[in-house]
Amino acid sequence: MNRVRLHALDSRPDGDEWIVGRRATGRFVALPEVGKQALDLLDQGLTPAEVGERLRTRTGDDIDVPDFVEALLGLGFVAEVDGRAIDQEPPPAPTLAWIGPRHVRWLLSPVAPVAVALLIAVTLLTRPPVPLDYRTLLWSSHGSAVIALGAGVGWSLLLLHECAHLLTARATGVAGRMRLGTRLQFLVMQTDISGIELAPRRHRLTAYLAGIASNLTAASLAALATGATTGIPRRVLAAVALLALLPLPFQLMVFMRTDLYFVLQDLTRCRDLFGDGVAYTRYRARRLLRRRSRRTDEPDPSLGLPAHERRAVRGYSVVLVVGTTLCLAFFAAVTLPADLTLFARAVRKSVVGPSTWDRLDGLAVVVTLGGLHALWLRTWWRGRRLRRTPSRPSR
Repeated sequence: MNRVRLHALDSRPDGDEWIVGRRATGRFVALPEVGKQALDLLDQGLTPAEVGERLRTRTGDDIDVPDFVEALLGLGFVAEVDGRAIDQEPPPAPTLAWIGPRHVRWLLSPVAPVAVALLIAVTLLTRPPVPLDYRTLLWSSHGSAVIALGAGVGWSLLLLHECAHLLTARATGVAGRMRLGTRLQFLVMQTDISGIELAPRRHRLTAYLAGIASNLTAASLAALATGATTGIPRRVLAAVALLALLPLPFQLMVFMRTDLYFVLQDLTRCRDLFGDGVAYTRYRARRLLRRRSRRTDEPDPSLGLPAHERRAVRGYSVVLVVGTTLCLAFFAAVTLPADLTLFARAVRKSVVGPSTWDRLDGLAVVVTLGGLHALWLRTWWRGRRLRRTPSRPSR
């Protein structure tokens, strides 16, 4: 191997390390100072042997540059080797690719969060709060109208929430992709903005919080509009405001990598709070199970982390265990029995219902409920397969 040509890479300092990666693919890695120097020298056109010699002169240590280049190949950072293009799978097409950074750069302005805060303050000061009551959602005596509004507004707000993440990240140059995913028993829409790690902290936090800001903005506008209406329109707007607020408590469930999880991870300066938390939790569980046999030779995975990350990971592991246990327990004790009962009744009703309308109603419930669970299962299985896909080793 004589020379390599790298793709266009972005980098930012992070304590004693450098975060380096490609915004187009969302792949990034933390490198020590000597790794960043090696990357810069390779980018200048030096061969791995020449880079190793330069680094030996600077640091007095022998650096295995060929292995380093192999790791860069695995990350997709290398475009050519000895003048031959590397055959790489192109990154997935971004969502809303026609929107460029220049179209949405205003989302990164400091004025944007100030405007949202002022809107919320005006709403709270000038309008009585929307009743946080189920009666607000039951704005009509016609159940089909209530369900239709809930479904239409709910999905619209969900897309608005994810578009807020996507477009704010796009303003920093991150492509971003929206797709379905699962969080424990929940089917969710999620936006991959991994490349945001290369942006300044203010931009990162803005992108993480953009979805919550969109919900609060929608709720505030709907609540303000209730003051100019009466009757059914007023009740509909109140229901819209409450529907916009309902997803926000879910964000507190940081054990499922919600928006606030990424804020927490960034503020604690952790590389992979969830992944390290899962690894530490499994270590503690195995250690507890092996206590009787006194097999304690397995190393603690958190000991390899910096002190500040180690403390954060151990604290987060408690939240991870408690939150996941309570969430799955509620699913097993409440949600699953309710769904199975509703599904069984609907099947029976669709077969032996007293009237055609009853049978159609039962069939609609079977199709809707069964379809949602089938979609969750398909999404979960697809995510599991992608996680199991072998990849080249990286560092």
